[in-house]
Amino acid sequence: MGVIFLQKQESLMLVDGMALLFRAFYATSVTGQFMINSKGMPTNGVQGFLKHMLTAVSEFSPTHLAVCWDMGSKTFRSELFDGYKANRGEAPVELIPQFDLAKEVVEAFDIPNIGLVGYEADDCIGTIARQLSGTMPVSILTGDRDILQLLDEQVSVILLKKGFGNYLVHTPQTFYDECGLIPRQMIDLKALMGDPSDNYPGVKGIGEKTALKLLLEHSHIEGILENLEKLSKSHKSKIEQDLEMLHLSRRLAEIDCNVPVICDIDSALFKPDRQKVESMLTETGIRGVSKMIPFDPEPVF
Repeated sequence: MGVIFLQKQESLMLVDGMALLFRAFYATSVTGQFMINSKGMPTNGVQGFLKHMLTAVSEFSPTHLAVCWDMGSKTFRSELFDGYKANRGEAPVELIPQFDLAKEVVEAFDIPNIGLVGYEADDCIGTIARQLSGTMPVSILTGDRDILQLLDEQVSVILLKKGFGNYLVHTPQTFYDECGLIPRQMIDLKALMGDPSDNYPGVKGIGEKTALKLLLEHSHIEGILENLEKLSKSHKSKIEQDLEMLHLSRRLAEIDCNVPVICDIDSALFKPDRQKVESMLTETGIRGVSKMIPFDPEPVF
């Protein structure tokens, strides 16, 4: 009997690099565990980032992998609205050198780093997910619920929970079960209620509960505006007073899925060169990750 190779169904995991890096950094920096290497560089964020990514790869077994990054704080959204993310301070000094280090380590795994100045990682993720729509399943690894608007029958979202290896996996059905909305309605939900994390207000005085109620009754912002006379006097007044901000908040909330980026699927095949990766890990003093590097699959006899 000859050798039989069991071929997995092709699938792509898109990793929200900055979300994982920040999450990992703050999880250890709070107790001062910066994990300084022999060159005096902190590595705690990169170590945690790699553990999150490789644990998810082990759990979900994608055949292809790409990591998307924010490329600076200035984007088309900050040009639309000066206050966008203006509530966020400078990155801690211990984290700043880890931005480039994380990309170098990803490169050592032969995983594409994808990002474009003027856009956020979410926009690159959304664009690639749409480009590959219908060709293979796509999963998105992140800690950011904003990405749930991208859910469809081919796109799932893996939300990181506390610790390593704990996930909440969302599909359009689980999202609907949770809040009664379809994924695209999340854009209008955020347009109405705003987003304190990204620092845009939505409609002043409209919170999540009211926004959800209005969308369940009228489906979308256009439906709400067409039925303003049927709303309570209070809700009608609030929306009319903040109409311009409502439309602007929707533009800020919506992920741009037409960014000029591509993911060459052949270069995204996840098949790391173990020697190359281990050399990089040794050089940068990143520990506890080597054992997580997958071997090539063994043939099944």
